[in-house]
Amino acid sequence: MSNLASSIKSIQDVMRQDSGVDGDAQRISQLTWLLFLKVFDALEEELELTRDSYTSPIPEPLRWRNWAADAEGITGDTLLNFVNNDLFGALKTLSGDAQRNPRGYVVRGVFEDAYNYMKSGHLLRQVINKINAIDFNRQSERHQFNDLYEKILKDLQSAGNAGEFYTPRAVTQFMVDMVNPQLGEKVLDPATGTGGFLVCAIEHLRKQVQNTSQEAVLQTSITGVEKKQLPHMLCVTNLMLHGIEVPSLILHGNTLARPLREVTQADRVDVVLTNPPFGGVEEPGIEQGFPSDVRTKETADLFLVLIKHILKAHGRAALVLARRHPVWRRRQNPHQRAAAE
Repeated sequence: MSNLASSIKSIQDVMRQDSGVDGDAQRISQLTWLLFLKVFDALEEELELTRDSYTSPIPEPLRWRNWAADAEGITGDTLLNFVNNDLFGALKTLSGDAQRNPRGYVVRGVFEDAYNYMKSGHLLRQVINKINAIDFNRQSERHQFNDLYEKILKDLQSAGNAGEFYTPRAVTQFMVDMVNPQLGEKVLDPATGTGGFLVCAIEHLRKQVQNTSQEAVLQTSITGVEKKQLPHMLCVTNLMLHGIEVPSLILHGNTLARPLREVTQADRVDVVLTNPPFGGVEEPGIEQGFPSDVRTKETADLFLVLIKHILKAHGRAALVLARRHPVWRRRQNPHQRAAAE
């Protein structure tokens, strides 16, 4: 086991001592928002070195370096009060949107439904100190963390949420290879989960990048939507670790809630990669946004209709769908029904 893996295991062991953290899912959620802030701060350090005018969207007293980095810093009830009231209160209400303040928009989206489950400020300080021992500005440790991140996602499977959050990497890689996204194409996962398909797409596209302008194109090519808070937080952190500087195009919401009639040509995408939830039932009223002849409450069927509608003419899609072939292409006529075999 690497030093980094040992650190994460040690952090989880400390969390198990806290009466407020109940089960693997809460431990992973707690670990993820802490790691997000640490990763965000590490990436900001890089930006401060390369951009003279960089300004953090997080108020100065709330930046990781100013309340968490000192091993002898606040602890106990003082730390708990700070995290529960000052930190979460401010990050959940950061101003700005995806255009005017994209970094603030990302932070607010991560924290809007996040919680601090830990009840012991002393144990929380121990966890923070262990996280501080990880240097995310070292490429070697960042690479190790990418591998460890996959383990965290697999641990989430054992928490009983496998079908919603995690698709095996071999499957995502095969599907990305089949649709073969090209630089300049817009890639969408309408049910991102923790971002496995988007990470594979990033790695596929980055092989095509040869200069800074092409990297800028890549940065705006990856889009997604995730309904649930924990996988959304994991996805945003995952994409940051894989080089997406501001994952503001990863939205926290329900893709199916937007009526299809509101989808414009500008919303259409070249490539869809996804493993939509199957076997689920949408809340009442969602199906009213779909044409009358395809209305259903079955989540996977609604996603199939959505994908057909949101693809550009000659667009490509690969999806995991129960008892159906995982690769599906839209027919050349954008108004012609496509059959999934």
